[in-house]
Amino acid sequence: MSLSLDSPLTAVPDLPPRLVKVLEKEGLTKVAEVISWLPFRHEDRTRDDLASFQASEVPACHQVLVTKTGNKFFGRRGSGMFEAQVEPSAGASMGQLLTLRWWNMPFMSRVIAEGQRLIVYGKVKEFKGRLAIDHPEYEILDDDETQAIHSGRITPVYRLKAGVTQKTLRTATWHVVQALGDDFTADILPPASEAGEFAGWNRARALKTIHFADTMEHLERARRYLALEEFYGYQLRVVRRRRAVLESGGHAHVAGPLARDFESALPFEMTGAQKRSLLEIQRDMASRAPMNRLLHGDVGSGKTVVAFAAMLGAVESGKQAALMAPTQILAEQHFNTARKWLEPLGLNVALRTGTRAEEGGLELLNGKMSDKNHILIGTHALLHDADLVKNLGLVVIDEQHKFGVAQRARLIQKGNTPDVLVMTATPIPRTLTLTIYGDLDVSTIDERPKARGKIVTKVRPLTKQAEAAKFLNGQLEEGRQAYLVYPLIEESEKLDVTAAKKGYEQWCKLLPHFSVGLLHGKLSAEEKDFVMRDFRAGKLDVLVSTTVIEVGVDVPNATVMYVHHAERYGLAQLHQLRGRIGRGEHASYCVLFVPDKDDEAKSRLAILEETDDGFRISEEDLKRRGPGDVLGKAQSGQAPLKFAELLADTRLVRLARQLAEKTLDEDPQLRAPRLAEMRPFVFKEETPQAMMQ
Repeated sequence: MSLSLDSPLTAVPDLPPRLVKVLEKEGLTKVAEVISWLPFRHEDRTRDDLASFQASEVPACHQVLVTKTGNKFFGRRGSGMFEAQVEPSAGASMGQLLTLRWWNMPFMSRVIAEGQRLIVYGKVKEFKGRLAIDHPEYEILDDDETQAIHSGRITPVYRLKAGVTQKTLRTATWHVVQALGDDFTADILPPASEAGEFAGWNRARALKTIHFADTMEHLERARRYLALEEFYGYQLRVVRRRRAVLESGGHAHVAGPLARDFESALPFEMTGAQKRSLLEIQRDMASRAPMNRLLHGDVGSGKTVVAFAAMLGAVESGKQAALMAPTQILAEQHFNTARKWLEPLGLNVALRTGTRAEEGGLELLNGKMSDKNHILIGTHALLHDADLVKNLGLVVIDEQHKFGVAQRARLIQKGNTPDVLVMTATPIPRTLTLTIYGDLDVSTIDERPKARGKIVTKVRPLTKQAEAAKFLNGQLEEGRQAYLVYPLIEESEKLDVTAAKKGYEQWCKLLPHFSVGLLHGKLSAEEKDFVMRDFRAGKLDVLVSTTVIEVGVDVPNATVMYVHHAERYGLAQLHQLRGRIGRGEHASYCVLFVPDKDDEAKSRLAILEETDDGFRISEEDLKRRGPGDVLGKAQSGQAPLKFAELLADTRLVRLARQLAEKTLDEDPQLRAPRLAEMRPFVFKEETPQAMMQ
């Protein structure tokens, strides 16, 4: 009997019954469930007979023999570590030893014993003349196991479930791979993909190779093949959604004298990038096909001005326009700006942010007033009033990543297939715009207004805090304001990191003549609003905060930002934080504090000293960290991609897009048998409103 994906694990030749029982307890009973459990990385154990150890910043794999073990206790609360002294198992160590250390894990003495042979993986560091690896990944080698599966090769490493060890899963996968034929699964990719670098490859070969590859070159080819397959499925979905929206029919919204009057009345001239983006948006709105466009640009690039100008096109066509912001304070800021710029043009602007009375004379909108308002600005409260917007022509969604798929769809469905403009202050690499926003046209503002002040960024060691306090005091005496950012709210025993609450206490003592406020995620929405209002009004000179500082909040007088333990943040996140300053005419200063000896962090953050180009920074962040959870359920409605790190490969993403376009041209309903499993994913949402998420 030939083995198939539906075959039970009990049918796999040479697979020990005891391993089958272990896997069955975790719900793995079929061949398909094992072969689809892909490794998340690989270790090159082809050179695991190295007879020496060397300190390196690059993790290495070693096969070792345990010669001595023991627990060491010190300090309070019984803290300590378990140590295992090892030597190369290949012999000829010439007396060289390596210490494996596990901090506060005394139970390791029941796991690691003298005489055992291990495979260990980690960074070898030198400390006081000794070589050591802290918390290495390890695997115990037993003589009764087939060692060739686990060492002497490019070895897969899996993310595990409770009850399943690396050796169990790897052994089971090995036997499954050996028993499967060369055509155990059908290809999903079209034949056109089997040219160029993928000549001679198919799905079956890629799946077998990604588990057990003969060479690193073959492993990389398998990963790229499966990534292309995954990206292809995703592109089928976004291209299909895009086409369905364009075919759904909408309304033409043509900009006229009102839009021109708005632009000529601005106290500044729009940049070339703003004008280009606005023209792209107005062309879309003038078409009867509904617009579905992304407007992205760097912090402070002027997206809001473009959005307001676009909203006038809907108003001049007899429709209403709505702007939804993620927080009350940002909605209020947009409201105040809109009143200043749009009410002189004879437009009615209304605010809807919740049920409580507004301060400062801001009047809540109610259903009875809805037919009077041309421009409606609000938070998610816009979603909860069925009669609020009766004639919606354009929906603008600010900082769209903070809204869930369902929230966006609910607002859009209030109109009769309205035009949609989503905005983000996160510059997005081209490959991600093709993937995350593949069903949207993209407008890019890649030019900053000339009136913005320059931001000087420096990476400094944490020990320079005294100098930082002196510099900050000088800036405050000149009438400026500052943000002081910390990674945590409260102190943690597990992390040697200063928290915001402790930082607040310290800065209150260091700056006795100035008002210091505290902002963090545990405060209620009302408390956060109160603190931010005081900071915007100049009642607070310094704001000690976690990363809850609102994206887009405009405090032109804030010219200093200190980010403590900046090594804990991604480049793009730090750039976003830095965007809270440099919004006025004064020069601004951003200091990124890192541990004194963290050379890796200093090197990584150096790009922030070199450039304020958010697009360049986001590209670098994508290469270093991958897209993170940006493709998670909050964004796409689907589980994250398995090969998301390869989204940085523009050529691969574009090939997936081309294949998807060609497939939908030739087979719009995906009737081909190879696409049977793909159809439910691609056609999950059928309504135009849902597709315009």
